[in-house]
Amino acid sequence: MEISDIRRRLRQTIETARRRATERRVRVDAASRAWEPFLVNKATPVLRMFANALKAEGHPFQVFTPAGGLRLMSERSSDDFIELALDTAADPPAVVGRVNRGRGSRLITTERAIRADTPVESLTEEDVLAFLLDEIAAFLER
Repeated sequence: MEISDIRRRLRQTIETARRRATERRVRVDAASRAWEPFLVNKATPVLRMFANALKAEGHPFQVFTPAGGLRLMSERSSDDFIELALDTAADPPAVVGRVNRGRGSRLITTERAIRADTPVESLTEEDVLAFLLDEIAAFLER
């Protein structure tokens, strides 16, 4: 093997890595721009209506809007919540739901995309509701 072959292949690898990083930054920027309108116009209204419906059924939950996120938290235990956030570490970036449940002294946390392989701008209120309905069951089984 010649040093010139190694250097040529190394330069190709470096160029490919730079191109991928640039493409990833573009995807992250697009997702970040779409996140705020999704949060304000779709996710927050659905979570507020969902919390009201839960409260009407005897399951008191409140909606909190920490910076850059959204949380539906049980009024009975601050360890029990469902949170929506933008995961920019994933490629492509995704809206993820984190579910945190307290079980005695243990905390169980799970995380998954609210709709796999779907860009932020394509998510709908129905996607948010479907995720919430899937995840709320664990809190209501008690």
